[in-house]
Amino acid sequence: MSERDLFANFDRMRREMDELFGDVFERTGLARRHSRRWPPVDVSYASDPPRAIVTAELGGVRIEDIALQIEGRKLFLAGRRGAVPPAGEVYQQIEIERGSFRRLIELGADVDADRISARYENGMLHVELPIVGRPTRRRSVPVRTGGAG
Repeated sequence: MSERDLFANFDRMRREMDELFGDVFERTGLARRHSRRWPPVDVSYASDPPRAIVTAELGGVRIEDIALQIEGRKLFLAGRRGAVPPAGEVYQQIEIERGSFRRLIELGADVDADRISARYENGMLHVELPIVGRPTRRRSVPVRTGGAG
């Protein structure tokens, strides 16, 4: 059995256990918050030009509520989505993550902090981090809206 098959089976088993126990918790009124890391983030690498590409799903987050900071191989993503649902309302189901978040994305290469670009479009944050071989300093990264480039 390949390593990929082994992990696929673990993932399937985890989902089945989540479904089984999630249903029990919901029936007893002990529904738990999602244990997934939020917001979901993809990290990929391109070779021409060499760069790391970080994509974060941030639907419902205003651009002014997003903060990015880079320090060496660490990209910090912070922000806030909407307000917590008002107290006193009765919900049948709550799945939308709200409130403040902070994610640390560990990169697999050193990046040029002065050439990082970020854009936010249709609820997706795209950050391109040019790869270099020298250490970099810490700096804030501005996020602009829409359009490519």
